[in-house]
Amino acid sequence: MNITKISIDRPSLIIVLFSVFTLLGIIGYKNLGYELLPDFNQPVIVIKTMYPGAEPGEVETSVSRKIEDALSNLEGVDYLETKSMPNASVIIANLKYGTNLNNAMQDAQRYIDNIRKDLPADILSPVMSKVSPNDLPIMSLSATSNLPATEFYQKMTDNYLPRIQQLKGVAEITLLGGEEREIQVKVDQDKLKLYGISLFQVAEAINRSGIDLPAGKAQTDKESNSVRLTGKFSSVGDIMDVQVAMPFPGTPVYVRDLATVIDGVKEITSVSRYNGVNGIGLLLKKQGDANAVEVSKLVREELALIESSESESGVKFTVADDSTEMTIAAVDSVIEDLILAVILVSLVMFLFLRSYRNSLIVLISIPTSLVTAFAVMWLMGFTLNLMTLLAMSLIIGILVDDAIVVIENIQRHLEMGKEKRTASIDGRMEIGMSAVSITLVIVVVFLPILFLQVFVADMLKQFSIVVITSTLTSLLVCFTLTPWLSSRIGKKEELQPTNFMNRFLLWFEKQLNTFIEWYGHQLEWVFRHKLLFTGIVILLAVLTIGIMKQGIIGKEMMSTGDQGKFRLNLEYDKTTTVQENNIRTQRIENFILQQPEVATLFSNIAGPSTGIGSLGVGSANLSEFTIQLKPEKERKVKTEEYMISLREELKRQFPGVSSSMAVLGLLPKQAPIKITLTGSDPDLILETAEDLKLAIEEIPGADNVRLSVEAGNPEYKVIPDKDRMQRLGLTTAYVGMNLRTAFTGNEDATLTENGTEYPVRVWLDDFDRKNYEDVQRLSIVNPMNIPVEVSQFAQVRQDNSPSLLERLDRQPSVTLTSESLGRPSGTLADDVISYLKTRPLPDGIELVWGADIKTQNESFRALASVLLISFILIYLIMVALYDNYIYPFVALFAIPMAAIGAFLALNLSLNQITLFAQLGLIMLMGLVTKNSILIVDFTNQLKARGKSYKEALIIAGKERLRPILMTTVAMAVGMLPIALAKGTASEWKNGLAWVIIGGLISSMILTVYIVPMVYYVVDSIGEKKHNRIKK
Repeated sequence: MNITKISIDRPSLIIVLFSVFTLLGIIGYKNLGYELLPDFNQPVIVIKTMYPGAEPGEVETSVSRKIEDALSNLEGVDYLETKSMPNASVIIANLKYGTNLNNAMQDAQRYIDNIRKDLPADILSPVMSKVSPNDLPIMSLSATSNLPATEFYQKMTDNYLPRIQQLKGVAEITLLGGEEREIQVKVDQDKLKLYGISLFQVAEAINRSGIDLPAGKAQTDKESNSVRLTGKFSSVGDIMDVQVAMPFPGTPVYVRDLATVIDGVKEITSVSRYNGVNGIGLLLKKQGDANAVEVSKLVREELALIESSESESGVKFTVADDSTEMTIAAVDSVIEDLILAVILVSLVMFLFLRSYRNSLIVLISIPTSLVTAFAVMWLMGFTLNLMTLLAMSLIIGILVDDAIVVIENIQRHLEMGKEKRTASIDGRMEIGMSAVSITLVIVVVFLPILFLQVFVADMLKQFSIVVITSTLTSLLVCFTLTPWLSSRIGKKEELQPTNFMNRFLLWFEKQLNTFIEWYGHQLEWVFRHKLLFTGIVILLAVLTIGIMKQGIIGKEMMSTGDQGKFRLNLEYDKTTTVQENNIRTQRIENFILQQPEVATLFSNIAGPSTGIGSLGVGSANLSEFTIQLKPEKERKVKTEEYMISLREELKRQFPGVSSSMAVLGLLPKQAPIKITLTGSDPDLILETAEDLKLAIEEIPGADNVRLSVEAGNPEYKVIPDKDRMQRLGLTTAYVGMNLRTAFTGNEDATLTENGTEYPVRVWLDDFDRKNYEDVQRLSIVNPMNIPVEVSQFAQVRQDNSPSLLERLDRQPSVTLTSESLGRPSGTLADDVISYLKTRPLPDGIELVWGADIKTQNESFRALASVLLISFILIYLIMVALYDNYIYPFVALFAIPMAAIGAFLALNLSLNQITLFAQLGLIMLMGLVTKNSILIVDFTNQLKARGKSYKEALIIAGKERLRPILMTTVAMAVGMLPIALAKGTASEWKNGLAWVIIGGLISSMILTVYIVPMVYYVVDSIGEKKHNRIKK
């Protein structure tokens, strides 16, 4: 007994089954979280090791290379990036997709622990994290208060930050600006010489005095008391009263005799402002697996609690930027598209089926199919994101396909005069194989995606699973619910022209029948002029290829979308101080804030950069603005156009300032062009990279072309004469400690006030650490208590050290990056490849693409293989269903017909070939093959009843034109809201929808002719062979 008969005879079974599906779907929907996209970042382990006072060459030799060697045995590593900077080593282990990150971290930690003894003694322990430097902050906050600046900063670090950091999903928070309290002991160089005391002695005396020491216990048999020495500093006076030395009996020298002690502010390393108002900036990153929307919600709730509890102090947190607002807007816009698609598909159904009843029966397949998708998403741990919701919007047309085909055939049987139950069973049975074929063809197109192991695999898997689940459910619906409802409420429709609606439907039906008859005649003409029609199709294909060659369509991984937000980086001379940077940047800031298009501006002066690929290290000569423009309705220009005009204006108003820009879209964009040159000769690599940089700067659209290894900061190198230094009783280590204390300061001591510890910095006073002469004049006291100046035993030379040394997979490397402004990144990369073909790299230099282009190439190659595998699977499915090798091949002729319209639509809508456009092409393969299946399957049935192949083809073409028109128009109309969308993230969806609309229309127009024609040719050849054998 088949499933359709069971559902008609025992409907309670079907009602119970779909009730369970609905219940699971509702529970699933209630428990689904919001997210912009599924997490598709490459898993990374970042190992940061601080090595105070070391220059990049020393960091690389002593730290970076040893950690690289230790990680060489780590399983699942795709490639290693090593960056050795002043004072720090950063190693990024990029793991292969699918690698278990937690296991890899444990193994990495074990390998590093094994070599810890081989690393320099004065490094800080290597810190490991899953947070890639490429992860952008999800929120930028600005905090202000009525409190004194130092008190507010202390409250921020001691009270507010810990409260935010303990929230679920918060990974790290970077502080920008603010004034930290610091007790500064500024020592006078001349007084040190007078008393014959070294700066190091002063620091040691202060450090030894300001401590608490547990001394043990004083105890008897009955009681025990702890003994503790309390010597911590509690006031500035305590520090001034510290005795440093006693050159002669009874004449002690105190700190107050040698230095001034100031209760001041730590040297400012960064400044933060929001819309020109100074404050403390907070850049908040989420944990890799956390939901950004949930984290943002928790942070906002906690900030509100802090504000209410600190209302007397006027503490105020302003959210300068929250990427999750865009996420919610993008998801909401897709939900709107989904609702619009359902309404439009409903109207198309009503128009073609001419019956409220039949339209309702067909529409029931939409919610019943979607609820199972919600249930599966919940069970598999998915979220409501752009991919899952986009899949639902796109498949509205697919979900009604099976039901349309079945209901249309049942209606045909009712019009033959059959009773409702019989018509429902016969109509479904006759079309059953076609419905199975249509569904399986769409399912097998998406199956290969589930086995991808590339950058976008996780993102596309969620899309595919939603499509597969919903489509399979729609097949079950059309085999059960649709015939059951038809057997209960279906009836032969005999419309009378009693009202306007009926008259319109009857007119439409008449026009449709006239069109079908006209099509029948056209089909006969095609059979008679096969070569001419083939020529027309080939001409269309050649025209499409010609248009593609014009370069109207570019290619890129994903469109960033115009969110009206961009980043502006300013760079000054390397010698610029934070104070000078702040003054100059504030002028530019005020100028930008006066622009009518600008809504908000978040300034980060000299703080750690937030850009992708930044290593979380600030620089005194760099500043960064995050600029949000007013909504598109309130400004006349696009973001990129405005960026270009602003840059020109800045060049005029502020000459000499180097600036670069990058669009901030929904996706955190890496510099789209990233080329790493590797080899064994570092000088040759740098020379080649500089030549390539000059060439790329000439390519239109290339912007902010930079090399990772560039001239470093100016420095004074102290080169000791070892022999002379030793004769004076000095050692390199002792001289080094004195130099570091003089120019950086010693911060080992603390002052405790109300339970809070404040750092005490001992160093030379400002006047004695300004220039070249001050380094030469620095006085160091030797063991015989004789002051010796640095110039007596060392040469001081002005030099430039490299700011960064880089390695890729344990080989020296230089990375070149470039933004693309006004052009798609893939098209820009093609220009670079063309240049490299004409000017090959020197021997021994290898080029590796990274960032967008690497992932774009990997993803595009993977999707191209999916297209090929899907093509083969569709053919094999149809061979299995029809037990024939020729007719499935005939049905596949619909696919190249779709490509003509797809690329034409991309051209006309000015969209690029992106990941989403390729996804549209994969989807098209399944959608257009169904038209062929309907014609081929019905022709086979008619031939089995004794019709000639020519007659069978004409009847099948005419009979199946209605469901083909209905399903194609339903799908194309359902896509229109997505194709014409203008909201957040619309740029991604537009291309995908236009590919499908163009492909569907061209395939429908050409398939209804080309498939019968090829079938006709195949059968006529077969007939001739058969006749020849007979003779």
